[in-house]
Parts: sequence; C-alpha cells; structure tokens
Amino acid sequence: MKKNLKIATTLSVLVLLTSCSSNRYQYSDDHQPDDIPPLTHIEDVVPRYEPYSRGGNKDYRVRGIDYKVLKDVTTFTEQGYASWYGNKFHGHLTSNGERYDMFAMSAAHKNLPLPSYVKVTNLENNKQVIVRVNDRGPFHEGRVIDLSYAAANKLDIVKTGTAKVKVELIHFTEAQSEHKTDFLNGYFYVQYLVTSQADKAKLLGKKLSKQHQVEYATVKDKTNYRLRLGPLSNEAEAKKLLNNLQVDYPNAFIVQQKKR
Repeated sequence: MKKNLKIATTLSVLVLLTSCSSNRYQYSDDHQPDDIPPLTHIEDVVPRYEPYSRGGNKDYRVRGIDYKVLKDVTTFTEQGYASWYGNKFHGHLTSNGERYDMFAMSAAHKNLPLPSYVKVTNLENNKQVIVRVNDRGPFHEGRVIDLSYAAANKLDIVKTGTAKVKVELIHFTEAQSEHKTDFLNGYFYVQYLVTSQADKAKLLGKKLSKQHQVEYATVKDKTNYRLRLGPLSNEAEAKKLLNNLQVDYPNAFIVQQKKR
C-alpha cells in the first residue's frame, strides 16, 4: 500500500511538473490585453542609480547563439527595430527575477545590464519614452528592444507591431543620483562650435565624442551646423565638460533641452 502510494505521489509530481512546463505561459501566441485600462496616466520611469541585479547579468546562450552582457557601460546608442510583448508574458518572471507587468514602463534588451534605463525614440514619429530594462530579448534578427505594452502604446507601435527606433542609455552613478532632479527638468548639452561645413561637423563631432566619452549631436539650421556634446544627465556634469571644452573652444556654452 505504501509502495503504491509512493508511486502515485511520484506520478502526480511528474504530471504537475510537466503541466507547469508546458503551460509556462497562459497563451501560445502573444496579443493585446482584452480589457485595456486607461494608459494616459502612466508616466515614464524616473531614471536613477540602481546596483545590478543578481539575476540576468551573466553572458548567456539562446537558440545556439551566445550573447554577451555589457559590463560597466556608461554610454550606449543603437538603432534598429523595436517590438513589444504583452499578455503572453504578463505576470511571469523577467530575467532579473521580477514580475513582468505589461502596463509598466519596462523593456527587454539582449546586452544591457539589468536593470538599466534607456530613452527610446520612435524615428517614424519622433515620440519618446523612458523605460527600465529588466528582461532579456528580443531574439529576432534586426530587433534591438522589446517594449512593454504600455511603452509601445505611447510610441504608437502597438498596431504596427514594430517600428524603427533609437535606443540611448541613461547612465547614473551612485553619486549622480543625488542630482537626478536636474535630469527630470531636461537634458544638458555643451555647444562648442558653429560651422557651415557638413564634413567638418561630422569629423569633429566623432573626435570630441571619443575624447570626452560623451555622445555628440548636430543641430542644423538653414546654412549652419551647431555642434554639441551630450545629452548629459545633470548640470554638474555639463559644467565639468564645459570647462574642459573651453580650453580649445572659449565660446562654448551650456544648452538645456527641456523634457518633452
């Protein structure tokens, strides 16, 4: 009797494990939620310093492809296609052990450390969001980021499924977190030169970006190119960069771009 009970118990456990494994997600295909709550009140996440999570930050392999997790990255920009994930994964664990909430402003990325904060710009309509990366993916060729349903909705890519985007890392050190209110008011740039020569603008921008480890930006008007370094997350960093640039560009100055 005990032997039969033990066998029955073992079979029950195996059935349970098999059932959990085969039904890890409630749906076989991903889709929008049936009952969509109001999303207008959902705001971008507030970037801040966070230590890397214990889970999800080791190099890994998916479908025979090796992926490397970036370590101690401070600047990162890439362009490609964004997709989104919703009902199928809602409530299940993300790569760093949190629960995925499709109504939160979050995202999945293949290489950025977890968690990270990024600004995502839809290059087809110039809409922007700031999201917190806490998951891995998307593992489809050409796609660079998987957005939560809420974030995709704000960028108007839910219906199309994908859109060409620009992804920019927003990096905070522990010390900088004290100045995060500066960042909420906007982004800081240092403008150092105005030129009418497109080639000069590009070459000089790349050179100074590498020298100062800051992204470069070019603002074009009718005939001229305004050369800037940035964005920077707070005014203190902008002033430090300004002092360095004024050695060679004494007329350099700080420009603040208000948050949209």
